[in-house]
Amino acid sequence: MPPENHIITTVLILLILLPLPSPAIATTTDTDTPKFREAPAFRNGKNCPISKWPKDPYDPSTIHIAMTLDYTSPYLRGSIAGILSVLQHSTCPENTFFHFLAVRRHFNHLNKTITSTFPYLNFNLYNFNPSLVRHLISSSIRRALDQPLNYARIYLADLLPSTVNRIIYLDSDLIVVDDVDKLWNIELNDRLLGAPEYCHANFTHYFTHKFWFHPIFPNTFENRTPCYFNTGVMVIDLQKWRNDDYTQKLEHWMRVQKRYRIYELGSLPPFLLVFAGNVKQVEHRWNQHGLGGDNLEGQCRDLHPGPVSLLHWSGKGKPWLRLDSKKPCPLDSLWAPYDLLRHQSLFSDS
Repeated sequence: MPPENHIITTVLILLILLPLPSPAIATTTDTDTPKFREAPAFRNGKNCPISKWPKDPYDPSTIHIAMTLDYTSPYLRGSIAGILSVLQHSTCPENTFFHFLAVRRHFNHLNKTITSTFPYLNFNLYNFNPSLVRHLISSSIRRALDQPLNYARIYLADLLPSTVNRIIYLDSDLIVVDDVDKLWNIELNDRLLGAPEYCHANFTHYFTHKFWFHPIFPNTFENRTPCYFNTGVMVIDLQKWRNDDYTQKLEHWMRVQKRYRIYELGSLPPFLLVFAGNVKQVEHRWNQHGLGGDNLEGQCRDLHPGPVSLLHWSGKGKPWLRLDSKKPCPLDSLWAPYDLLRHQSLFSDS
């Protein structure tokens, strides 16, 4: 065989044995590439006033919403969906200002993510230092409930500008399907906090026997008729909070918990201890909660009877996890249209 034929044969063998290069796949691990698709631009209706905040720190036309953002957690996907849902159903979306609590080391990535996904969004990032609360956290029945950011809502009055006197706090596992202005404008009257209450729930289940059989602890509910409320959707008067230092009141019960183990459910029980029985009742439509099932198994659940303005996947089961696993619950399909994650594809980034 001529020498040139040996060379050709060798090259062909090498080509057969060498692995072919993999096709390019869009991933969500490249920090230079946004993880999420860009949302549409949502504009004010013709009758909306022009928001002047923060130039006018007391502008009454601005709706203030607080959320936590965790760049390292799957919950960021839920937060992005929640933001989109608020904007999509708002009559005056440009009058909504988002206050995001996050860990400072993630600010750069979060700022890129938010500005690329929502180029027209009015927002600010606030540093939440986990050391504020880490020493106060007791283990609970689910690890996600033990993360410091889950307690950041306790510090809203301290972290946000003093000119922000009212805030809507929203969890990261919900979508709003109504105009958030309706929630913003509820009358708190003399109450500090407004939320849907569920007085049919067995309130005693939220605390351990050590609490109920203690000679002093149950007296905290004296002259109150406490009802369960979910802290994932709250309207809060921050000025009243600051005036009476409710952050300290909540931290007090967290210290008691460290010593006596009086509850099992993360950041919820301190809010119940401080506020239950003094909550301004908000329509149940504003927190159709529990769609994530319980805290152990996360089974599928149906909606509560009545109208719906907000769907909340509180509990273990999250819609993005169930959709990705191809085992969704029926109601997870209502969350899916708000999912802006760039899914992996051989041919596109959407």
